[in-house]
Amino acid sequence: MKDKAGNLEFVGAVTDITKRKTTEEDLRSSERYLAEAQKMSQTGSWAWSAATGGPSYWSEECYRVLGFDPTDGLPHGEDFFQQIHPDDRPGFRELAETSISEKAEFEADYRVVHPDGRIRDIHVIAHPVLSTSGELVEFVGTVIDVTERKRAEEELRRSAMELRQMLDFAPQLIAVFGPNRERLYINRIALDYLGFSLEEWRQTPHPGAFVHPDDRPRDLDYFDRAVSTGSSYELELRLRKFDGSYRWFLARSNPVLDDKGNVVRWYVASTDIEDRKQAEERLQQENVALREEINKASMFEEIVGTSPALQAVLSRISKVAPSDSTVLITGETGTGKELVARAIHRRSHRASRAFVSVNCAAIPRDLIASELFGHERGAFTGATQQRLGRFELANGGTLFLDEVGDLPAETQIALLRVLQEYEFERVGGTRRIRTDVRVIAATNRDLQGAIRAGSFRSDLFYRLYVFPLEIPSLRERRADIPLLVEYFIDRYARKAGKNIKRVNKKTLELLQSYPWPGNIRELQNVIERSVIVCETENFSVDKSWLSQQPRDTRLGCRLHFSLMLAAKETEVIEEALRESQGRVFGPSGAAAKLGIARSTLESKIRSLNINKKRFTVELGT
Repeated sequence: MKDKAGNLEFVGAVTDITKRKTTEEDLRSSERYLAEAQKMSQTGSWAWSAATGGPSYWSEECYRVLGFDPTDGLPHGEDFFQQIHPDDRPGFRELAETSISEKAEFEADYRVVHPDGRIRDIHVIAHPVLSTSGELVEFVGTVIDVTERKRAEEELRRSAMELRQMLDFAPQLIAVFGPNRERLYINRIALDYLGFSLEEWRQTPHPGAFVHPDDRPRDLDYFDRAVSTGSSYELELRLRKFDGSYRWFLARSNPVLDDKGNVVRWYVASTDIEDRKQAEERLQQENVALREEINKASMFEEIVGTSPALQAVLSRISKVAPSDSTVLITGETGTGKELVARAIHRRSHRASRAFVSVNCAAIPRDLIASELFGHERGAFTGATQQRLGRFELANGGTLFLDEVGDLPAETQIALLRVLQEYEFERVGGTRRIRTDVRVIAATNRDLQGAIRAGSFRSDLFYRLYVFPLEIPSLRERRADIPLLVEYFIDRYARKAGKNIKRVNKKTLELLQSYPWPGNIRELQNVIERSVIVCETENFSVDKSWLSQQPRDTRLGCRLHFSLMLAAKETEVIEEALRESQGRVFGPSGAAAKLGIARSTLESKIRSLNINKKRFTVELGT
């Protein structure tokens, strides 16, 4: 400006702008930091003006994320929509228009197609900015490239789906529980086994609702200990099926721990071991039965003898053994009926399976049904657990029913059903159990006489009487006595540690002449007793140990001992035939009077050449 004299001068001011400069620098630094942060997070920021109806601001990262060139300036609204994938364009346009009209924020996912053809997944968040009067001024928001995250999520979903399918078809019951056994997940196999839907399973209140009552205390004890220690565990338990039956499972539970060592999940996999448990139980029962049989004092280990009577029996054994036919063995006590049954089993196709023996006369009448068919838990007083019967233990093998004539009437009916239909029910049970058992029965009673007396069922008799085998008494096979004596001496001498080389001649004659009412069992006992007291290499038997019949003075004291015995037998049998009017069978028959089996009496009548018909004639005259 000029002064009064017309001279030019300058007037001015200086201002301290340090703070402003610092603020501007801070702003530029913040913008650089923001731009860097957006670039690293693939997040762009933007603004949309309500006045112009188009973009008013895009960050540098926004251009890159959406596939636009920053040098081209802000794109027009329609240019932006054309960049969106055709399949997503209508939906996003509708969402944007609705948000503008309602002045509402929105969040959405869509895809954009970059100029090079790459498709990227975008996540957008928009927030409306309103004036004080409530008018829409603009939308501000962010766009985020979530392509990699989407791909990871899709891969995770695919993996989860594959895992779910694998779990659903895995041959195990798999479940996931919370830290306190809250039900979270269970696979399809398990739901099918239990007969529940996933929601029904989750709503079942009791944690042990599907566990067998007998196994629940053990299951809870294992879980409580595992919770306190945070360790995995496994146990065997029974789980209820949808039909009410139970099967054995091996359950393995593994915990998932957080960084503090607290359990956040329990993963449980249960494997069906029912078949293994049954096999183990069957093997255990077979071993028990085998040990019982081994511990029994059997008459002898092999069939010894070459007599025609014995060879005839062996011939019939070889014929019937390969079949599955029911065999009825008859004969006097001590003749070796069980040994014959074992021989039939060993020569059959069932030889590799169990041979189970039951003495029907030795079991109380109240327990014989449970012994044969088993019982369920609680079937009667004292039945504290399920028990398998002999028919189940012998499944696939042979069941030997000794003294079958002593079965009570109600058990005879159940046995008849098994022989007819090959199935039975346990005592106290309702489920029918199929069985594959060959039955061999034996008796020393007159079953036909018992039928006439009403103590034995005729239909059961004919079911058992498919292939009869009559075992000869030792009196009918005296030629085998020297071999049997030699066999028993060798057996018991080795056990006693004695060296016996010879048999006294008079002893052998005595043994051959004796009638042996106890048959081979009696001979066995006499030989064992004699071996115990024998002190030399020469074997002998104390004559007083044989329960000889008294001499009959009416026949003369000079008769040979064996002839005396035969004469005495003849006299006794003829007297019984005379009293029974020549009848052999029935309650009033000679066999019943003598207390022996009809087959035995018939054999004696033939061997002694007794004419039973003449006693009927004598009575008539």
